[in-house]
Amino acid sequence: MLTAITGINWGDEGKGRMVDLLSQDYDIVARYQGGDNAGHTVKNERGKFVLNLIPSGILRPEVVCVMGGGMVIDPHHLEGEIAQLREKGIAISPDNLKISDRATITMPFHVDEDGLEEARLSKTGAQFGSTKRGIAYTYGDKFMKKTLRMGDLLHMDEGVRKRLTTIVESKNLVMERIYGQKPISLDEMWAWCEHYAQVFAPYICNVGDYLAKADDAGKKILFEAQLGALRDIDFGIYPYTSSSNTIGAYAPIGAGIPGRKLDLSIGIMKAYSSCVGEGPFTAELAMTEAEKDVLREHGHEYGAATGRPRRVGPFDVVASRYGVQCQGCDELALTLLDVLDYMEQIPVVAHYKLSDGSITDVFPMGKTLDDAQPVLETLPGWHCDITGVRKFEDLPQAAQDYVSYIEKAVGCKIKYISVGPEREACIVRE
Repeated sequence: MLTAITGINWGDEGKGRMVDLLSQDYDIVARYQGGDNAGHTVKNERGKFVLNLIPSGILRPEVVCVMGGGMVIDPHHLEGEIAQLREKGIAISPDNLKISDRATITMPFHVDEDGLEEARLSKTGAQFGSTKRGIAYTYGDKFMKKTLRMGDLLHMDEGVRKRLTTIVESKNLVMERIYGQKPISLDEMWAWCEHYAQVFAPYICNVGDYLAKADDAGKKILFEAQLGALRDIDFGIYPYTSSSNTIGAYAPIGAGIPGRKLDLSIGIMKAYSSCVGEGPFTAELAMTEAEKDVLREHGHEYGAATGRPRRVGPFDVVASRYGVQCQGCDELALTLLDVLDYMEQIPVVAHYKLSDGSITDVFPMGKTLDDAQPVLETLPGWHCDITGVRKFEDLPQAAQDYVSYIEKAVGCKIKYISVGPEREACIVRE
């Protein structure tokens, strides 16, 4: 049983919270793309956790977590993340955390280059809103074949050092001549790699072989995505995307079993819209600044990895329908419905108005999206606390109607509805 949990919108939809909930029914949770540039916040009986690299299934002792080859991994960040989890009583060992030997290493100079370039672009207002974690530069170097992979840490020999020498020489052309920085020290980078080789060698393995054997044995595998469909490098709001494929079809590939197919795709979307970073975000045009401030506070909309205030707006039908189609969703989870408890009337972006005056239900790209304006519909609010509700029929009628409206508008069944951050604060519809 291969299941993907993916984001429908711009990321930050609550995927970690749903992985934590659903992982009780799975043997393995595997991340298949991305790096530490986004965070999954999970709150359960053990406390509140923010996970950047490690799959959310790590919070269940019986689950094995896999970091797939489609990921880019900063060993320094990973070491710190593991230490923080252990301080909170989470057991982590090679028995329950396995790192792909094919995953690409985010080196210190990738992080430095990311920050330098974002600073340069910001002088003219052309910045991407990067988290400055080096993700784009790691992926860029991966496709230019100028990176090391986690498996190289198992063989710290002259061959690896020769490759690292070539990488550093190439990178110094950029760092010195473009950014005016001091040259990167080969010896320092080698020592850095040697340190993390000692730390992570027991965890690094052929996860593709592990996952294939587990699937053959009937184990249930849950794939966890980072960010959402609208941040996919190919299908998202390019160039304001992540640098990897966030869509569910990539899950078996990025995890390490490209020959296998998904059995189930579960999409996650909020009951309203939120966005971190730059790029077109039509939904925010549908609210005043004061209205957005109130929604942001009720939803605690600040980035889990960066702490940055998220851009917010009403639920966007046009963007969400597109995301559902990209993810090939069989069913959906609607998160943070309780955040809307305070609203007397709930706005929804039902259509887009384009610059030529036409109305569209098709999610556009490029200049057309930049100029799109929201066309609103308003639904009645329920204006009461729903955090204690556990059955759909016990929700206020207005809340039920809101869920049904969204379900029909995006064309996919909503099976899960979260009404609070706690693990048990979820309605499951049969």
